Amino acid sequence: MSLQEFVPTPKFEEYSERFKDFFTMTRRGDGVLLVEAHTVGGPIQLSVQNHRALGQMLKVVGADPENEILILTGSGDEFMMSSDPEGFALEEADMEYWAYEYAYKDGRINVSALVNDLEIPTIGLLNGPGFHSEIVLMCDITLAAAGATIFDLHYDIGSVPADGIHNAFQELLGTKRAAYALLTGEAIDARKALEYGLVNEVVPADELIARGFAIADHIMTQPRAIRRLTTQIVRRPWKRRVMEDLDGGFGIQMFGHVATRHAAHGGEHIRATVDYVREGRRNNFDGPQAAPGGG
Repeated sequence: MSLQEFVPTPKFEEYSERFKDFFTMTRRGDGVLLVEAHTVGGPIQLSVQNHRALGQMLKVVGADPENEILILTGSGDEFMMSSDPEGFALEEADMEYWAYEYAYKDGRINVSALVNDLEIPTIGLLNGPGFHSEIVLMCDITLAAAGATIFDLHYDIGSVPADGIHNAFQELLGTKRAAYALLTGEAIDARKALEYGLVNEVVPADELIARGFAIADHIMTQPRAIRRLTTQIVRRPWKRRVMEDLDGGFGIQMFGHVATRHAAHGGEHIRATVDYVREGRRNNFDGPQAAPGGG
């Protein structure tokens, strides 16, 4: 008999309760886990609290050997189009402390945990328009609702786009398209996202979760070791991208905030910035009938 016992692994009943204010979790008997991110039951409103909770959740899910597939999505008809009105008070109160403790550290954990701490296949479901879509774009398989729009708001709010969204865009769009999307805030609708290779399928919003489970059912047809080892093969490009680009890019972004003393994440600021997406425009500097060019 060994002199020591295994440290207990996380239990679903415990962590699903612990994270309930940020994520609604349901798990089937075969270990397929659906995680729906929310803010008070509706679409995600970005805050330092849910920013931190994401990485914490991913690490715990990855540490539970009873989880076999993660399906990750948002709630309601939007993915993330606003920030919590008081969710970035820390940014305004103490820029230097926020920049490291809540932005650089937590943000790097979020992206790294998705790629490195989950041995299981991941399916991201983009349920509607939203920024910070990297958390579903960097899943192994990504589906989008027909009404979803992918865009990045960082440059337009005065922030360097380098906290993971740059990894997703540069890996999936290529250098030129990524540069255009990051500098102009290009709103990429679901059809164009499929054409560009940002997502694998576009389905009606009310069929999105069911389609995610259908794909999960297929993945579950092979033995546990095959599923998990295949995941490590398909995820290798993300591992390389994160290792090479995430930390340095994130550091540049935070230097930009500290150098300009600019608190960028206030609720009104973000709401005003993303209006063009809700209006169905391609960006916030051309009119609604602007001729397409580039991108």
